[in-house]
Formats: sequence, C-alpha cells, structure tokens
Amino acid sequence: MPAVIGILLDSTGYRIMATLHILSAIVAFGPLFLYPGLRKAGETQTMAAMHMRMTFPALVLLWVLGMGLAGMSEGAYELSQTWLALSIVNWVVLIAVSWFLIRPSITDASESAAAKLAAGTGVTHLGLVVGMVLMVWKPGL
Repeated sequence: MPAVIGILLDSTGYRIMATLHILSAIVAFGPLFLYPGLRKAGETQTMAAMHMRMTFPALVLLWVLGMGLAGMSEGAYELSQTWLALSIVNWVVLIAVSWFLIRPSITDASESAAAKLAAGTGVTHLGLVVGMVLMVWKPGL
C-alpha cells in the first residue's frame, strides 16, 4: 500500500495544498513565540491585532487545508485513522485554547491574564509538537 499512497499523493495539486498547509501552520504558530517579548514591551494591541488577523485565521485555514489533503488522498487517508482523528482533536483543543485562553488575556494587564497567556502559549506549543508527531509518524496508518 505505501507505493500506492506515494503515487496517489504525487500530484501537483496535492503538493500545492500540502505546501499551503505547512505554511498555514507556520503562520498559526510562529507569532506565539513572539508574544512574551511583545507583552513585556507593552505591545498588547499589536499582539491582539496579530492574533485575530493572522494567527487565528491561519489556525482555521490549517484545518481547511488538512481536510482538503485528506479528501484529495483518494481514500489513502480517512478520518477513521488514528493519526487523523487525533490531529482533529488536537486542532479543536488548539482552537479552544486560542479563543478562550489566549485571545482574552492578550490585552489584559493583570497577573492572572499573564499566567493565562503563558499557559495558553505553552499548551499551543505542546499542541504544535503533538501535531508534528502525528503528521510525520501517522500512528495507526
């Protein structure tokens, strides 16, 4: 089956979609590494704008492109596969953390907000690692 999967997933359209999927992951997760420094510099409005205009939409696009890749795989990848199901669960957790933990704490100057932002970015970084492991090793395939 691996040789068949290689043939199915070797089209130009699939490669373009995969490239866009990876780029959306970079845009979704990259700025979070800057948040602690931006917060210390008092750039909370910059962080808020970046999060809602770039980071969060890229996280949504990550899912759209990922589902597109699964759909383009002509049955090689199905939602019932462990790695893909866990990837979706991981993505849902990341969306929830981004919306309910990171977003409200960006412009709040309180210590509890700083702790929530730190926790949210930490969980997001962990989610990034989990997602990368799932995408590279594809357990259950």
